[in-house]
Amino acid sequence: MTRNSPIAFLDLPRQQARLGDTIQRRVDAVMRHCRFVMGPEVEELEGRLAAYCGAAHAIGVSSGTDALLMVLMGEEIGPGDAVFLPAFTYTATAEVVLLLGATPVFVDVDPKTFQISPESLVSRIDAVLAQDDLEPRVVIGVDLFGQPAPWDQLRAIADRYGLTLVDDCAQSFGGSYHGRKLGREAMATTLSFFPSKPLGGYGDGGAILTDDPERAELYRSLRTHGEGRTRYEVLRIGINGRIDTLQAAVLLAKLDAFDDELARREAIACAYDAGLQPYVSIPARVPQSQSAWAIYCITLPDAATRDALQAHLREKGVPSAIYYPRPLHFQPAYRDQHDETVRLPVAESLGEHVLALPIHPELTDEEVQRVIDAVATCAALENGAA
Repeated sequence: MTRNSPIAFLDLPRQQARLGDTIQRRVDAVMRHCRFVMGPEVEELEGRLAAYCGAAHAIGVSSGTDALLMVLMGEEIGPGDAVFLPAFTYTATAEVVLLLGATPVFVDVDPKTFQISPESLVSRIDAVLAQDDLEPRVVIGVDLFGQPAPWDQLRAIADRYGLTLVDDCAQSFGGSYHGRKLGREAMATTLSFFPSKPLGGYGDGGAILTDDPERAELYRSLRTHGEGRTRYEVLRIGINGRIDTLQAAVLLAKLDAFDDELARREAIACAYDAGLQPYVSIPARVPQSQSAWAIYCITLPDAATRDALQAHLREKGVPSAIYYPRPLHFQPAYRDQHDETVRLPVAESLGEHVLALPIHPELTDEEVQRVIDAVATCAALENGAA
């Protein structure tokens, strides 16, 4: 590979080359016992996930989206219920609310950390209570880009209004808050093992973490068509939401290297911080936390500057991405759910400023420096033009 070879935004082939033998041994074991649905690897994975986060229970499921759906199903969320969530996040957080017939209420985010704003949350809850046409039921905090939401403040707000608190930790498994691994900050925590996540499978997969034994039993029932003690005892309406044994096997192999990968992500983030700070706004760190660094997102003064930098990086073989180009309440699917007179100014402006740079454990030091140099060169060119 030459110095001018394109850098991968996500380099799964390199990861496979590094971990392939370990993964193959795990997969071969599944192929020998042929229990492809709910095989022994699923229970083993659940035990290791729970132990890693300090949670009492982990329930392996088919995706991070299905994890959110089942948690809301467990709370019997439906028509007339309001579910509060940040406007600056991926669609999965909101779509499960609409799938159940409930109403997503979008909340603004912090201008520095991009996490849900407690002040905006209180304002949105009070507005719903004043209108008296929806019942506030749930707050979904999203641990965005690898960093934790402001959980202490969210718990206080949820307690004040009698709301259920849910953690969408799809992007941030492995991160920590006040020295605690994410996974126990809310009544239930949902995880995603989509291949691009810090702990990614070779397909879709997810999990639910909880300390509540009754809810854990409920989630296990919901993921398997609502069954009870036997396959043909149907206690409730559920879904087909189980994690495949093969995905569990892959994730078990990757868990063995996970802490080393998190350390590498942190080292890359620190190198970016030091090298990029003179040229762009680097990510603000959530106080007393440790990011899993799913995404390293810089901000630029305006869309034109961001677009020019992205084009320059492309010429240098450096990939980038925009997470997210528009907030959820501006998306066609959700416009009817949001009063357009209610402005969420931070979420509405971020799409013009953000740019994600590659951050994954397979990046070499030379590639990290290439990213830094490409950003610096673009800044120098702009200063020269000015």
